[in-house]
Amino acid sequence: MENLIKIVLEAGKLFQEGFNATKEVRYKGSVDLVTQYDVAVENLLKEKISKLLPEYTIIGEESSDEFTRATKAIYIDPIDGTTNFVHKIQLCAISVGIWIEGRAEIAIVYNPILNELFYAKRNDGAFCNGKKISVTSTDSLQRSLLATGFPYTKVEKGRDYRWVVKTMENLLPYTQDIRRLGAASIDLCYVANGIFDGFYECNLKPWDVAAGILLVEEAGGKVSNHKGEAYRLGDPIIVATNGCNHNALIEKLADY
Repeated sequence: MENLIKIVLEAGKLFQEGFNATKEVRYKGSVDLVTQYDVAVENLLKEKISKLLPEYTIIGEESSDEFTRATKAIYIDPIDGTTNFVHKIQLCAISVGIWIEGRAEIAIVYNPILNELFYAKRNDGAFCNGKKISVTSTDSLQRSLLATGFPYTKVEKGRDYRWVVKTMENLLPYTQDIRRLGAASIDLCYVANGIFDGFYECNLKPWDVAAGILLVEEAGGKVSNHKGEAYRLGDPIIVATNGCNHNALIEKLADY
């Protein structure tokens, strides 16, 4: 864990440099951005981590065309929240999740701009900057502050778009409020850290959530799909909460 954190902190320096620099922006889709720093941070992480853990398959957002399952896998999002990164909004992070036989074992999420380092190891708790963290105990959905996100597929106004709109219609009146930060890894960390009472989103990629899932679980929370079943990487919807309001949140989600 310690050596892996050192690598992520090193990558964070490049991340910080890019945050304040002029960026070359390309589009992977209609609204899906990528910069030279996404690629550079991922390359640095892959080079260093592959030497540290050569027996693992590394799956990175910018270098993996498809989601593949491996017995030992490391999922990397070099800059989660690239749109925030490009617009100099400070909510963006490096996310690294280590999975063995389909289960998260180690998680690191680092926001170099706000100097927030979240990490967790299975059965060892979740931490932020060295301090142990835990989820809230809010048991009322009406008193819950939730987070969500909007998938890039919204531009197609298809199934995902309709699900987002219908779920918001179903859910918003029955919550304290809903926030949209623009980085799923941070949303999950903030559930783990007792800032949000819950989070839900559709059509996320494995590298978006591979680290955050373990952080929520190790902080005492619950993670599932929209059916209440254990979340598997690649499931269409993720729900992460403090556990107390989990079923109430699921009941308000639109059919998918």
